[in-house]
Amino acid sequence: MSGWVRKRFWKEAAIGPVEGGYAVTLDGRSLKTPAKAALVVPTQALAEMIAAEWQAQAEVIDPNTMPATRAANAAIDKVRGQKAEVTEIVTAYGDSDLVCYRAAGPEPLVALEDAAWDPLIDWAGHRYGLRPVLRTGVMHAPQPAALLASLHTDVERLDAFELTAFHDLVSMSGSLIIALALVDGFAAPEAMWDASRVDEEWQISQWGSDEEAEALAAVRRKTFLDAARFYAALQPGRIIPALAG
Repeated sequence: MSGWVRKRFWKEAAIGPVEGGYAVTLDGRSLKTPAKAALVVPTQALAEMIAAEWQAQAEVIDPNTMPATRAANAAIDKVRGQKAEVTEIVTAYGDSDLVCYRAAGPEPLVALEDAAWDPLIDWAGHRYGLRPVLRTGVMHAPQPAALLASLHTDVERLDAFELTAFHDLVSMSGSLIIALALVDGFAAPEAMWDASRVDEEWQISQWGSDEEAEALAAVRRKTFLDAARFYAALQPGRIIPALAG
């Protein structure tokens, strides 16, 4: 038996202001989330992004081509009611952050990590007044409690929509510092993704690529960049380094 598919039933996706933000409509009917809540987003830019996803659908709807819609649904149906829990999950990365754990060798890898990650450590030290402590190897050693508290405070300030995107930035990169630096405007999202991949790309340069690993990395990269676009659409008037394409 073939699986059930949802077919396109509308001619025009549009947006309009409503109480609390902007709604997306299909032939005048407002979208709802899977949990049947009104799909109302905070900014016009995000509403336009979601409407464009719906307008681009062919005869059969493909949710995989609608990352902004999926993220907005998650923000409303899940993250909004579990904001404290998601904040804790995200900030836990700060105590074992990718950019704080350095290889002991070989020297070319050490140099690559230093070039990619030392500027991020410098940024964190300047922003929080306390430089993250670097470790060699993979054995866990805790970061200073005052630094972790400051990182937590920054994440706690995010609203449900921002936190939804931020969760993907952290989980895909493996680094709270990379995600915080990105939303602070430190560098373009592609460059931040590349910074998160230093160790993996080194291994590929030494031992060659693996088809399955490459496919997974491509999915993770797309998720990271989609999250960056979603977050940027929530920041009207703010200059954030643009994505290429």
